[in-house]
Amino acid sequence: MPEKTVLKWDTIERKDAGDLKIFKVSQVRRRNSQLGKEGTFVVLNSSAWVNIIPLTEDNKVIMIEQYRQGIDELTLEVPGGIVEAGEEPKDAGERECKEETGYAGPGNAILLGVNQPNPAFLDNLCYSYVWFDCRKLYEQKLDRHEDIRVIEIPLKDIKSMILEGRINHSLVMDAFFYFFLRYDI
Repeated sequence: MPEKTVLKWDTIERKDAGDLKIFKVSQVRRRNSQLGKEGTFVVLNSSAWVNIIPLTEDNKVIMIEQYRQGIDELTLEVPGGIVEAGEEPKDAGERECKEETGYAGPGNAILLGVNQPNPAFLDNLCYSYVWFDCRKLYEQKLDRHEDIRVIEIPLKDIKSMILEGRINHSLVMDAFFYFFLRYDI
C-alpha cells in the first residue's frame, strides 16, 4: 500500500464573524486540492496563553484555587493568563504569578515547553514556565472578577494529585508534563 501524503489546505477566504472579548471568531473557507473538497470552518483567534509553575526553595509548588465560569466549579491550577499585546510570554508568566499569588523568584522563569491548546479550532499557543526559588514578596493584585486562594503543595504530591483528578486542568497538567520530563525531581 502506498504511503499517504497529507496536504495543508488552501485558504480561499477569511471573514470576521464576531468579537467575544477573549476570542475573535473567524469563518474560514478552505480547499483541499488532493481530496477535491472545500469547507467553511470556525476558528477562534486568541492571544497566546501562559502558565507558570512557581516552585519554592523547599520544593513546594505555589498553586491557586479559583472558580471557573466554564465548568461552574473550583479548580486547582498554577498561575497563568493571557499574554498581552507586545508582551513576551516569559514576562507575562512572571507578571501573572506576582499578581495572582504575590510570589516571585530571584532569577528569570525558565521555558518548559509550548503547546497548541486545541488546534482543531484555536489558533493560539500556550507557553509553560517554571520559576525556581519563589517566595512571597508582594500582595495579590487580582483582576476585577478574580477570587484566588493561594495554596502551597509539596512537589512530591503533584503526580498523585493529577492521577487522582484533583489537578485536572489540561494546560496545568501539560506544564507539569514538561516539568517532569525535564527535571528528575
